[in-house]
Amino acid sequence: MTDKRPSGSPTRATEAFFGRRKGKPLRASQAAQLEHGLPTFRLDLDAPAPDDLKSLFPDAVERVRLEIGFGGGEHLIHRAVEQPSTGFIGVEPFVNSMAKLVGRIEEVGARNIRLHDDDATQVLDWLPAASIDQIDLLYPDPWPKRKHWKRRFVSPVNLDRFARVLKPGGLFCFASDIDTYVNWTLLHCRGHAAFDWPARNASDWLTPYDTWPSTRYEAKARREGRSSAYLTFRRKEA
Repeated sequence: MTDKRPSGSPTRATEAFFGRRKGKPLRASQAAQLEHGLPTFRLDLDAPAPDDLKSLFPDAVERVRLEIGFGGGEHLIHRAVEQPSTGFIGVEPFVNSMAKLVGRIEEVGARNIRLHDDDATQVLDWLPAASIDQIDLLYPDPWPKRKHWKRRFVSPVNLDRFARVLKPGGLFCFASDIDTYVNWTLLHCRGHAAFDWPARNASDWLTPYDTWPSTRYEAKARREGRSSAYLTFRRKEA
């Protein structure tokens, strides 16, 4: 892939993608959906990003939202149907999850979704500055062992990326049921000069987001007796 990163963006020379790419073999129908459907929705990172990301979508949209690691796609498809005037960019390198979502997009006829099936940092470095209204990172891999914490997606370098692509006043929304990752994210975001945490009381982070659809990861956490936190950080005005 040609390097289309803006001048001065963080390098990936010392970074690596951590996580599975594939699970159980796809059914023939899923493989066909992925082969024929994904190219319709996939971002072309070999071309320069448009100055106005709204032009990525066939119908007019008013804002653009990025979801990193959409997993089963329940949240992304719910939001896309709920908010047809928002354009959504979904990133998920796990083949089985991508195949599932492509099938759902075709079922519901959503035209306001674009996809990337590789490392999210590639998209973040491709996007123009101040071009995204909201970034969602929902139930990311917590890498619970301390020796693996450096693999967590929330990091100083990725928060720099978020700060670059978010519009002033844009939101970074993070949900997790793992206390150490919630605390990790709070510390990193509150320590970053570009972000505010506007929460005033416990209900601000214990209450799910408006019209929250829940996810299979959240259901698993509930079964195992874990509660979740829903953190919202705001990109400071320039």
